[in-house]
Amino acid sequence: MAVISNSRLSASEKWTAVMRRFLRWLTTPHVILSIIMLAVMIYLVIIPLYRMIMTTITVQDIDLRVLKDSEVGDFTWYHWVRMLTSKIAKIMTYEPLVHSIVVSLGATMFALVIGGLMAWMVVRTDMPGRNTIHMLATIPYIMPSWTIAMAWTVIFKNRTTGGTPGLLEYILGTPPPDWLAYGPIPIIVSSGLHYYTFFFLFVSAALLSIDSSLEEAGELAGAGRWRIMRKITFPLVVPAIASGFIMTFSKTMGTFGGPNVLGVPVKYYTLSTMLRSNTGIGNYGDGFVLAIILILFAMTTIMINQKLVGTRKSYETIGGRGFMSQKVKLRNFKGLLTGMVVVFQFLIAILPLVVLLYSTFMLRTGDFSLSNFTLAHWIGKGDISINNGEPGVLRNPKIYLGAWNSIRLSLLTALFTSILGVILGYAIVKGRGTRLSKLVEQMAFIPYVIPGIAFGAVYISMFTKPVGPIPPLYGTFALLVIVSVAKHLPFSARTGVSAMLQVGKELEEAAAIAGASPWRRFVRIIFPLTSTGFVSGFLLNFISTMRELSLIILLVTPTTAVLASMTMRYIENGNEQQADAVILILIFLVLIGNFIISRFRGGSLKKGLGM
Repeated sequence: MAVISNSRLSASEKWTAVMRRFLRWLTTPHVILSIIMLAVMIYLVIIPLYRMIMTTITVQDIDLRVLKDSEVGDFTWYHWVRMLTSKIAKIMTYEPLVHSIVVSLGATMFALVIGGLMAWMVVRTDMPGRNTIHMLATIPYIMPSWTIAMAWTVIFKNRTTGGTPGLLEYILGTPPPDWLAYGPIPIIVSSGLHYYTFFFLFVSAALLSIDSSLEEAGELAGAGRWRIMRKITFPLVVPAIASGFIMTFSKTMGTFGGPNVLGVPVKYYTLSTMLRSNTGIGNYGDGFVLAIILILFAMTTIMINQKLVGTRKSYETIGGRGFMSQKVKLRNFKGLLTGMVVVFQFLIAILPLVVLLYSTFMLRTGDFSLSNFTLAHWIGKGDISINNGEPGVLRNPKIYLGAWNSIRLSLLTALFTSILGVILGYAIVKGRGTRLSKLVEQMAFIPYVIPGIAFGAVYISMFTKPVGPIPPLYGTFALLVIVSVAKHLPFSARTGVSAMLQVGKELEEAAAIAGASPWRRFVRIIFPLTSTGFVSGFLLNFISTMRELSLIILLVTPTTAVLASMTMRYIENGNEQQADAVILILIFLVLIGNFIISRFRGGSLKKGLGM
């Protein structure tokens, strides 16, 4: 009868039934949240990208001196032709692109060797002090990426390229070669030492899941240690290595601090530093061409990597049989190797801070004697012969303003991204398998593949003009918050999804049967159960924002400057000791924030990274 009655429904009745089902679906909580998040991400990501592309194919004010017969807003290929095929394309585009590739690949391979070997020794051998080594391994990630680069200049610069001698030349009396003072080698080494944390954490997690009976089977078959590692262990950790590769390569491609400190003084430009040079003089059309090239190159690298990893199907390391983890015995070498690892980590994590701290007590650069000791860079009242007349950092109101800007930017970014992460996690998990859920998840991933300085350039094109009812935001603190929230959405979405997957749907269903509204279910059940993920995401985003430079370097103004951008301003003005002091203050604030936030519900950097 139901079939018969249904067949007799009129067209209007059928349409009404369809609309009723559609409205029922549309008013489902996770669908509403998905649509809202989709709209937010279109506004934060897609529209800015569109505007940036349009800037590269339209005439700008600065172009009128060349395109005399054109008007602002006219269509043109001028910027693309200039940056890709003109006589200056080699200097403006291709050389910086090659430099970026060289530096990124070099730093990635260096970080892989260090992080991979250290992870193997900690996980697969009987090396003691694992917790200490894990703690020391995360310290470089907490520090700003250019910390080691700044310490490098204090130690290795020479009179030829640096103007004054570094610590090595002062002690030995012989200047280090130019290639060791500035250029690609220092950038590669300093970047690799900073980002090896990714490989260490990812490879450690992968090795912990490998059943050592697989390696023992190879040993019983007569394979040597090197062959077992090459044929069995290494292939099983390829996904972890791929994750470390993507994180390190993409971060290095878009990083600005290290290349600016160690490359620009010898005119070794990368895409990020050349992009800053163009936008700094208002040449946004040319600068955005470089940003698009940087984005496309990063996205292509990620897709190639995912395709190569996706062709392999033999990554299962935990089966239904008993799991066994057999440690390699270091025997007589245990103490030696443990000492070497700890000393190495100490040199990476502690030595740069010691060097920078000592530098802040030097009245004149290049003189490391005690007679050159001074407190002027910390508490000096201001002397025209020191730091261009600026007072010491502890007396300087600009430093306190920068510190306050850094703290509130980090707290606001961490708060908003963590809330959005929980909402995204709920929308994605509750709608898992649907096209809408997949679209939201993919949209949330887009900012991850865009290098930081390119993402900042996107927001110049977006907010230099009004956007509907929103006035121009360029030069405002609100713009720094918006760009930071948008850039860190992928990390928040990841922690949100991970936390939400742990919540059984029957809990919410039971509350719904009891008559609880969607808002009450979220506040009383969902959020409390996912609060650990919220805190982990909050901590990760707080640390990332506090030490962020590449993302905001194009957007800050004197009134919105943060400590990270102030270090670069001091370096570029020749106030190296004050720059060192500011970065130490920044690291101190990051450590305090890390300590306070991690006290809540077991939040930690390791959990924030999804390990």
